[in-house]
Amino acid sequence: MSQLLEKEQELVTEVSIESVLLDADLFVKYKSPEKAFKLLRDSIKRSPRSIPLREKLREVCIAHKNATEAARQCLALVSLYIGREEFDLAYDRLQEAKLLDPRISVAPGLEAIRRARRPDFALNRDKSPQKVRTDVTLAGNLGMVSLFDAVQVIENSRMTGLLKLKSDEHLASVSFNEGKIVDAEADGVNGKKAFRVIIEINSGTFEFSLAEKEFPVIIEISSNTNFLLDTLTSLETEKAEKQGMRSLSTEELDI
Repeated sequence: MSQLLEKEQELVTEVSIESVLLDADLFVKYKSPEKAFKLLRDSIKRSPRSIPLREKLREVCIAHKNATEAARQCLALVSLYIGREEFDLAYDRLQEAKLLDPRISVAPGLEAIRRARRPDFALNRDKSPQKVRTDVTLAGNLGMVSLFDAVQVIENSRMTGLLKLKSDEHLASVSFNEGKIVDAEADGVNGKKAFRVIIEINSGTFEFSLAEKEFPVIIEISSNTNFLLDTLTSLETEKAEKQGMRSLSTEELDI
């Protein structure tokens, strides 16, 4: 009986959300976007986890130049898509939020996506105290402050310098010109290949020192955020393909 009531409630909710979306479209069609905005905002208060409502509000805000609210909805959608394990959509909305409002920090979103896709990464994070230098511009424990956070600070401050990362397994560095990543080095290689190693480092320390001159541009990118997202996506795609190949090999053995 209780299951039947729950199913009926879900159907009522779906129908009501669908009617809200239709009404919002009508308001926009007849040049009343402010009414569509209010309707959607009120509906989201009642159904905060509704992706269709938030996506529609995002569309309305973008179409009518409300970038701040659109970015806010993008960030909310990132969390919802992570919960549904739709990581590609989460990446898209995170990237869009940054484009809509450059002041937004994408570091928490990137970290949340990585934790969701790689639970082992978060579990293996060493948060024990580390000796950190105090005679550099920026320094910290990678177990407490992620690489994403450090990159965000350097980017926002438009600093030129070298970010060094030290862990039990790796000694690496990332070069910045006015806050933008231009090179990386790790395990005897440099460029994008090195950064693929660096982005997986989750323990040890980091130190950032200012440089008087800019570094040669080895990694040419449009933005740090896009580069980080693309690198993570590439790594996860390769991981999924390898798991698929392993599963196929197992099935062949069973045959």
